[in-house]
Amino acid sequence: MRQKYEQQMKKGVLEMLVLQLLSEKEKYGYQLICELKERSREIFLLKEGTLYPILYRMEDDGLVTSKWSEPRGKEVSKKYYRITGQGKETLLRLKLLWRAFSESVDEIIED
Repeated sequence: MRQKYEQQMKKGVLEMLVLQLLSEKEKYGYQLICELKERSREIFLLKEGTLYPILYRMEDDGLVTSKWSEPRGKEVSKKYYRITGQGKETLLRLKLLWRAFSESVDEIIED
């Protein structure tokens, strides 16, 4: 039962977290998965099947762009994602919404 509620809560913030990480530096998918895991102290353990549809949707919405790196030696090409101006504006709005939302939830559960 806990897992069901945890998944619902996580789903609501994934786009904001991905945009935040991309606002710091362009990254490829596996890098995003590792950073989310590390920086959330393993709260956000994403699979590629969860992350890539989010990235594709954000790319379709104009929030991120992507480009393939040039392979070097034995290194394979990687698809890097970068936040756009529209993505930065959306991230700002999402952060404001998240703060208002979390403050309201805190007020209710603290009573």
